Amino acid sequence: MAGEKRFDRVALVVNSGSRSGAAAFEEVRGRLDDLGVPLGECYQVTDGARLPEVVAEVADHHDLVVVGGGDGTLSTAVDHLAPRRVALGVLPLGTANDFARTLRIPFGLAGACETIAHGKVVDVDLGRIGDNHFVNVASIGLSVGVTRALTPRLKSRLGPLAYPLAAVRAYRAHQPFRARLEFPDGDHAPMEFDDLLQVAVGNGRHYGGGNVVSPTAGIDDNTLDVYAIPAGRVRDHLSIARLLRNGSFVRHQNVVHVTTGRLNLHAEPDQAINVDGEVVATTPQEFSVQRNALVVLVPQESDAARLDTRHP
Repeated sequence: MAGEKRFDRVALVVNSGSRSGAAAFEEVRGRLDDLGVPLGECYQVTDGARLPEVVAEVADHHDLVVVGGGDGTLSTAVDHLAPRRVALGVLPLGTANDFARTLRIPFGLAGACETIAHGKVVDVDLGRIGDNHFVNVASIGLSVGVTRALTPRLKSRLGPLAYPLAAVRAYRAHQPFRARLEFPDGDHAPMEFDDLLQVAVGNGRHYGGGNVVSPTAGIDDNTLDVYAIPAGRVRDHLSIARLLRNGSFVRHQNVVHVTTGRLNLHAEPDQAINVDGEVVATTPQEFSVQRNALVVLVPQESDAARLDTRHP
């Protein structure tokens, strides 16, 4: 609980470019202060390019950094928090908020601030691709087109409803690609695909505004969920799309799904990679899971993760 000695130096960093960030900053500061959270430095970041610099700076002399923004903002922040074992407090201010959804953190500011003040400390796995961590899913193919179609204006106007509209636009423009999946740990034979719609690598449970990676996916299981969907026929894709919400699409006859700890992904032609809603890399890449890499606050009743390592 908040009364326990855990965090003496708390920083607040809010991405004002996120869907709700600009309006949230002052309200959050007031709520956290009223709840007795010992706030130190507080930053309202209007230029997203400065976010990594600000988070890295405050992480050096705070033991809890409260970050407000969408999944892309949180994915950027954990690159600097995880190596330092600095805890993360989550303010879900984006469009999808899938990381918060996975951890059962309330979307409302009041509930999110209560979690920061009175929640419990857990540690969760992070996916890794090159020098980037990811909290939810990294993928190639259709999802990259969806991300590019999700303009700030579209997200601002439609909120979560922007996702299906962007998906339709991306689907119409999609160009199939080839891919080879290799598993360095030898847990699966290499896989080759000639005509693909998407390959995704999931660390968490939710993505795309509430879709489920697989029925068994979790963020504290030391496992990556990997799935591949062939280009195929429209009617097959429609039948798969109906199952995205609960993750049972991975059992569809046209979907290949495996779990692993490491994956080498090659594509022809090379494909851009969507990492938690931001296009930040290209194939080929190695993906891996880092167990218990991030310390984060969640509601007391959340069962999405537990504390497996000692927190300083």
